[in-house]
Amino acid sequence: MTHNPLLVAPDQPVAYGDIRPEHIVPAISQLLEQARAAVEQAADPVLTPDWDSIVAPLDNATEPLWRAWSVAGHLNAVVNTPALREAYNEALPLVTEFSTWVGLHTGLYRQYKALAAAPAFATLSPLRQRIIELGLRDFRLSGVELQGQDREDFATISEREAQVTQKFSENVLDAIDAWSLYITDTARLKGIPEDVLEAARAAAEQDGQSGWKLTLKMPCYLPVMQYATDRDLRATLYRAYGTAASDQGDARFDNSALIEELLELRSREAGLLGYSHFAELRLLTRMADNATQVTDFLRDLARRARPHAEQDLATLRTFARDELGLDTLQPWDTAFVSERLREARYAYSEDEVKQYFSAPRVLQGLFDIAAQLFRIRLREIEASAWHPDVRCVQVEDESGTLLGHLYIDLYARTGKQSGAWVDSERNRRRHADGTLQTPIAYLCCNFSAPGVGQPALLTHDDVITLFHESGHALHALLGEIDEPGASAFAAVEWDAIELPSQFMENFCWEWPVLERLSGHHASGEPLPHALYERMLAARNYQSGLQMVRQIEFSLFDMLLHQRTRQTDIAAVLDLLQEVRQEVAVLFPPEWHRQPHTFSHLFAGGYGAGYYSYKWAEVLSADAYAAFEEAVQAGQASSTLEAAEVGLRFRREILAVGGARPAAESFRAFRGRDPEIQALLRHQGMQAD
Repeated sequence: MTHNPLLVAPDQPVAYGDIRPEHIVPAISQLLEQARAAVEQAADPVLTPDWDSIVAPLDNATEPLWRAWSVAGHLNAVVNTPALREAYNEALPLVTEFSTWVGLHTGLYRQYKALAAAPAFATLSPLRQRIIELGLRDFRLSGVELQGQDREDFATISEREAQVTQKFSENVLDAIDAWSLYITDTARLKGIPEDVLEAARAAAEQDGQSGWKLTLKMPCYLPVMQYATDRDLRATLYRAYGTAASDQGDARFDNSALIEELLELRSREAGLLGYSHFAELRLLTRMADNATQVTDFLRDLARRARPHAEQDLATLRTFARDELGLDTLQPWDTAFVSERLREARYAYSEDEVKQYFSAPRVLQGLFDIAAQLFRIRLREIEASAWHPDVRCVQVEDESGTLLGHLYIDLYARTGKQSGAWVDSERNRRRHADGTLQTPIAYLCCNFSAPGVGQPALLTHDDVITLFHESGHALHALLGEIDEPGASAFAAVEWDAIELPSQFMENFCWEWPVLERLSGHHASGEPLPHALYERMLAARNYQSGLQMVRQIEFSLFDMLLHQRTRQTDIAAVLDLLQEVRQEVAVLFPPEWHRQPHTFSHLFAGGYGAGYYSYKWAEVLSADAYAAFEEAVQAGQASSTLEAAEVGLRFRREILAVGGARPAAESFRAFRGRDPEIQALLRHQGMQAD
């Protein structure tokens, strides 16, 4: 084979446009061989156990492997094709087997223990001491102390878990991609925004069909549910989405058996390591102390939020009956009626607002705001990418020193997994010769693509999503830790990883920020202040319903992963129904199968961790309150102008990554432990 772009040196950029599926297995195989040799070398008992003989050589050898694997996984998520999927799935067991082998390597574990016990350990920096201590913890959680059959079983479980989660993800992607509905009767499309219809018409034309093609991708699905006056059409899409990848939908993509198997594997994994359930195992690496603390936290939030949710629902039902003639509010009516009520109560619609938020302008505004808050510069550069829509941004400090690069992939398309996320291609690292390797990250969303002759238009919710993901990206890019083992995504506790992302969302409600982000896509006129005032008045519109929904998912996840017996899919669905009876006010039909597309839990690393969103929201709201307090104290004219607070947030939260426990970082920024009052105030749910 000619040059393989996945084998590029760690300090060189990846030529994404040159990568082919046939590059993946040869590159990963070669890098695995090199990494395996380095592990055996570091585990040699004749070596003096110190940083330079064990940890540094391992980083040198494994960094190219994990970078190549990150690139392969990223491409599998954003430009999935049969050939790419086949190559990825061929390499997956090789990588999983290596990871399991390293975690069970008693020789390497012995070297780490000797390093931690050696007199020289005390002379290491606190950062390197923490990395070694985290390494020892991860060895124990990887089963290194298991013996005999238990050890073999653990390795088998680890490898199978990777395969099951990958197949779950594929089924969700395929089920969403496979479903479509062609409409030729224009009457059925009444109410749907023009830009959505234009995209649907273009999609049908691309398929050689007349009319409009509706899909379950969010840029199509959500506007149909919000705006289509045809109730049967909404019901059709709702049922298709609610039964995707399940026994109620296309049988080829049914995730039922995979959910059952994964829950059993996780329970067995926890049992082999000596823990009563998977949640107990997972919480060893979190801020939260135990499952009871988490469930108490969620139930306390539910107690505060449910009265607001009940009021939200009662208002919705009354409006549906009195104004829209809907005596019974069905699940496929909720989004539609909610949008009509918003328009009636606050005199604006999401479709009206999005005319002022074109993707290019929002993105440039985000760059300007990040620059002002954190004293950085972001500028677009030319770079090889995996799709024409992708942009590459160079991040610098105020003096022009390179800090990192960010690839931005904003639009939905076939072959791209749904949702929004940030991932890391390469970590910051200081090499032995003193040279600094800067980080590279990906930011991916699924917004509506640009239409013919006009830019992509974002709803305000889309803007919030973009700011959320930018917080994750800044966490990866503004770290000042030179050891990859303590980078943000490697070492920050999972229930604190959402702090920077949720923190950034708050700025999307500030007038000085929206002024910069907005401009009518046709006229260029700024967002009218009167419209902003109406948006602000609606900020907590249905916040009760939204909060109990997140609590429902979080409590279901935490209770599900405390079960120790075999859990079949019927029991999973029964548990979800029990949780709804406890905390929810809206109930989907019996045939609805939300767990079957719940990729966060079953394919995205959030198993026994979905509560992190609400947990970190307490942290993020309290962190943002520091900016509000600076304004109240007269230290700044707006939160965006609170320069000292922004720099402190960068220094104490973003820059330190996982160099210390997240609780210590929060205290360093805020001067105290987190308090819940700011979250309740922001949500319009002040404490009793």
